[in-house]
Amino acid sequence: MTEQGVDVCLLSVGADLPWLIGYQAMPLERLTMLVVPRDGDATLVVPRLEVARVNEEPDVFSIRSWGETDDPIAIVSDLIGSASTAAIGNRTWAQFLVALQRQNPGLNVTTASSVIGPLREVKDAHEIAALRRASAAVDRIAGQLQSGEIPLIGRTEAEVSADLGQRILAEGHHRVNFAIVAAGENAASPHHEPGERVIAAGEVVLCDFGGTMLTDGGAGYCSDITRCVVTGAPTSEMSEVYEVLFEAQHAGVAAGGPGVPAEDVDAASRKIITDAGYGEWFMHRTGHGIGVEEHEDPYIVSGNTAPLVAGNAYSVEPGIYLPGKFGFRLEDIVIVTESGPESLNHVDHRLVTVEA
Repeated sequence: MTEQGVDVCLLSVGADLPWLIGYQAMPLERLTMLVVPRDGDATLVVPRLEVARVNEEPDVFSIRSWGETDDPIAIVSDLIGSASTAAIGNRTWAQFLVALQRQNPGLNVTTASSVIGPLREVKDAHEIAALRRASAAVDRIAGQLQSGEIPLIGRTEAEVSADLGQRILAEGHHRVNFAIVAAGENAASPHHEPGERVIAAGEVVLCDFGGTMLTDGGAGYCSDITRCVVTGAPTSEMSEVYEVLFEAQHAGVAAGGPGVPAEDVDAASRKIITDAGYGEWFMHRTGHGIGVEEHEDPYIVSGNTAPLVAGNAYSVEPGIYLPGKFGFRLEDIVIVTESGPESLNHVDHRLVTVEA
C-alpha cells in the first residue's frame, strides 16, 4: 500500500477477504467490508446477524457490527477518515462503490487487485500443499474417467457432469466450481454447457472439472483439470490432432520457471499448434493462475511480460477446437519451484479409449 500510494483497502465479497482473515462474506445486499488502513488497525464491518459466523482474531482485526437501521456506508466512511486513495475489492458490488463515492466525493478509487494480487499469486508452502491435495483429488476422478468407471455411452452430458460433481464433493471438496462435459461436436466449444445431448460411441468426450477444497484456515484452494477420452477407437484425424496438442501442452509445462515471462509459456504451446496448421483453432490463452480462486494472477497469455517466480501456480491448458467435428483440451496445474516447473496433475496425458 505504501509503495502504491494507497491509504486504505476496502475488501468485501470475493476471495481477498477469506484469503486475509479466513471469513467468506455472504453475497448479500447487506454490506460486509474489511477496512484495512495503511496506518492503523483493520476493522471488519459486518451485519450483526452475521457476526456469529466470524472467527474473530483480535490481534488481526476488530469487528464493527451494524444493525438493520444503521448505515454501513457511513460506518465505513468514518473508518476511512481522511484517506485520499482507496483500493476497493474487484468483486465489490457497484451499489456499495457508488454509495461510498457519494459520501466521500474526494476519494480516489483504484482496484485492490493491484495491492493484494501480487501477494496472493506467490503461494507459500501451506498453500502449495493445499493445491497438491486438491489436484490429487481430481487426478483420481480423471483416472476413473479414463478407466471406464464413469459410464459415458448412453448418458447425457448433464448426467455425466452431475456424476463428476458428486465425485468432486466425495473427494473432499467443499463445492463444485464447474464440471464441463462436451461430447462430439460440442467439444469444439471451449466453455460448453452440458446439456441433454446423449453421448454415443466413436466420439470425443471432453471433461474439464474442478472445485474448492477448504483448509484449516478457512480459505479454500481450487482444483482444475481437463482430460479427453474417445468412446471407441479414435479416427486418424483425432489421433493426429491430439498428438499435436499433447506435444504443445508438454512444451508449455516445460517452458515455465523462475524469471521466465508468463507469455513465453503461452508462446511455447502456441508455436507447436500454429506450426501444425491449427493456430486458428486455438482461440484462448494457454492458462490462468489458480489459488483461492479458480482464475487469478498470473495469466499465461501473450502480452503478460511479468516474470514467473517460485510460488506461482497456474494452468497449462492449450486446446484445438474444430467446429462441427470435435475439440481437445489438455490441462494440468503447474507450480513454479526454484528449480523449475512442477506439474501437480499426473493422471495419463494420452488420448484414452473407453468402451463404457
